Amino acid sequence: MQLKWTAVALAALTLVACGKKEEAAAPAAPAPTAAAPAPAAPPADALVVKIGHVAPTSGPIAHLGKDNEFGARMAIEDLNAKGLKIGDKVAKFELLPEDDAGDPKQGTAVAQKLVDSKVNGIVGHLNSGTTIPASKLYSDAGIPQISPSATNPKYTRQGFKTTFRVVADDTQLGGTLGKYAVETLKGKNIAVIDDRTAYGQGVAEEFEKAAKAAGATIVGHEFTTDKSTDFNAILTKLKAAKPDVLFFGGMDAVGGPMLKQVKQLGLNVKFMGGDGLCTGELPKLAGDAIGEEMVVCAEAGGVDGDFKQPLEDFKAKFKAKNGVDVQIYAPYVYDAVNVLAEAMVKAGSADPEKYLPEVGKVQYKGVTGPIAFDEKGDIKNGALTLFTYKGGVRTQIAVVR
Repeated sequence: MQLKWTAVALAALTLVACGKKEEAAAPAAPAPTAAAPAPAAPPADALVVKIGHVAPTSGPIAHLGKDNEFGARMAIEDLNAKGLKIGDKVAKFELLPEDDAGDPKQGTAVAQKLVDSKVNGIVGHLNSGTTIPASKLYSDAGIPQISPSATNPKYTRQGFKTTFRVVADDTQLGGTLGKYAVETLKGKNIAVIDDRTAYGQGVAEEFEKAAKAAGATIVGHEFTTDKSTDFNAILTKLKAAKPDVLFFGGMDAVGGPMLKQVKQLGLNVKFMGGDGLCTGELPKLAGDAIGEEMVVCAEAGGVDGDFKQPLEDFKAKFKAKNGVDVQIYAPYVYDAVNVLAEAMVKAGSADPEKYLPEVGKVQYKGVTGPIAFDEKGDIKNGALTLFTYKGGVRTQIAVVR
């Protein structure tokens, strides 16, 4: 893959937190003069379109799941405000949100619940480990599914016609980071840790392959879990091998505490990871262990050129609406919901069987850039964004295609 590097502006992401719903004003209180008019009620014969959304909104990475759900809610509100027509009827979109807690068993349980609810489409799940097993249930039911963040290549390589994703996969993500570790960071002796999840193991294996191909020596590959808090044994073992780069395949909830123990053990390394590590929450989880430009990570998405402004506009709208900054994938969720709606309009139907062929043919200009899918359901010409941390702030290095 030929890479094109483009410098882009700094970006900082902070923790997503739910806002409180305000009480209705007392009858005697004057109506605020600047209040926006309520959207017109849909016609009585409106076509109800149910969109399922699944992410871990509880557990250690709930901040990422809530970020995704906020993006879905904004898309639903915007679609309803447009009064979109599907066929000859105005569509009334409804969001059916579910929490899979990042657990594969819970993921399949809520997937079956959404299938039984006869949803018209699915956006989710967040994690590869929940997205992959759930995709079989959606495929069996013939329901289109777009993941905004699952990067394991297996997801779109199962032969299902219903699976799509709007971000690059681990082949690109891990491969790019592996090459960057050697060619830019000048890593020679590289250690790898993964959390044994579908995501963590997948991105670590792709990183390792690319680093080896670029000329690095892998001095050790250790394993942990997505719930571990003590890494001293594996870090001590790797320290003896004297690595100059340490790659972690996993999420920020584990990566943050791991960084603290890296510092405690005096491991002098560049610490790398994929999009699960690459969040605005990481500095809070790692504290002062996240040294200046010590961490290099990548997000499986990114925009440059003419698409920079639409994304910045979305982020501003997101913060005004939710009171918090975008964490990572809310814009991709927003686009995924709109892609489903676009396909329904093209087909003139919200029936999954009728509009599914249109998903694969869609040419959609989203806030995250142009969206079109290849024959597997992967996004064409997917981008990656490399980041580091300066002064505790996530800072973009470059967009890579």
